[in-house]
Amino acid sequence: MQKDELISLTNKMCKELLSIIDEQEGATKEQVANYLQESAQLILSATDQDMNSTGFAESLFQNAYKDIAKKSLSSYADTNEKISKLTKMHERTLLECNAQHIDLPSITTKFDEIQSHMSDEVKKANEIITQLTTQVRTLEEKSNLDSLTKVFNRRALSSYLNNICSTKKLSYEFHMLILDIDDFKNINDKYGHVAGDKVLIFIANILKKTLRDGDKVFRYGGEEFILILNRIDDAHCKKIANRLLDLVRGNKLIYKGDGLRVTMSIGATRYSNGDTPDSLIARADKALYKAKDGGKNQMYAEIK
Repeated sequence: MQKDELISLTNKMCKELLSIIDEQEGATKEQVANYLQESAQLILSATDQDMNSTGFAESLFQNAYKDIAKKSLSSYADTNEKISKLTKMHERTLLECNAQHIDLPSITTKFDEIQSHMSDEVKKANEIITQLTTQVRTLEEKSNLDSLTKVFNRRALSSYLNNICSTKKLSYEFHMLILDIDDFKNINDKYGHVAGDKVLIFIANILKKTLRDGDKVFRYGGEEFILILNRIDDAHCKKIANRLLDLVRGNKLIYKGDGLRVTMSIGATRYSNGDTPDSLIARADKALYKAKDGGKNQMYAEIK
C-alpha cells in the first residue's frame, strides 16, 4: 500500500474505534487493547485487495459482536450461579422442615425471600439481554455489508454515490450496472426461499470473483445488485457485462439434487458530471427495464 492509503486506513480505524468506545457505557482498556491486537493480526494477514476495500477498516472492528457475546455468556453464567445458590437455599429450607416441627410463618417468610431474590435476578438478566440486543441491532444498522451475500449493502452504496456525486468534476469514467435475476419469484415459489438465498449467494460469489480490485459490488435489494466499474470506457463496460451474463447462464447451481440454471438482465449507464445518485440509478434502472422488456438474459445501456 502507498503511504497515503496507509494513513487513510489508520484514520478510518481510529474513527471506528472511537465510535465503538463512545457507544459503550463501560468500555475498558482491556477491550481497547483487544480491538487493537485483533486488528493488527487482520492487517498482517490481509491481502492488498482486502486493504483496498472501502469496508475493510470497518470490518476490523466487527469483533464488537464477539465482545457482546462474551458479555452475554458472562451474564448468563453469573445469573445461573445465583439461581443455583437460591435453589440450594430452597433445599436447605425443605430439610429444616423435615427435621423439626413445621413452623408455617417461618417457612412462608423464607420462601418469600427466595422468591424475591429469584425475581430480582430474573429482572436483572432480562435488562442485560435487552441492552445486548440493542447493541447488536445498532452494530447491524451501522454495518456496510449485506448479511446474506457478504457484499456491500444499500447503505454503503448511498455513502459511496454521495461521495462521488459531491465531486464537482470527476477525473475518470465509471459505469453503473444494475443486475436483476430473471424470474426470481418463480425460483422461490418452486423451490422455496432457502433456494432463493442460495441463488443470491451464488450470483454474489460470481461477481466478487470476476470483477477487478477497484470495482464495487452492492446488494441493492431483493434480487438486484449494483456494480460500479471504475476507469473503463463504454466498450469495456459492455465486454464485462456480457462476460458476467455468460458466466451466470453457463454455471449451474445444485440444490437438493436439482440443477438450477439462472439468468439475469443488466441495465448500464455511464456517470456524467452533474449526476446525482438518484439520476444515475434512474438511468440504469431505465436501461434494465429495456433489457427485461427485450427478452431478459441480456444487457442494455442507457448513456446520457
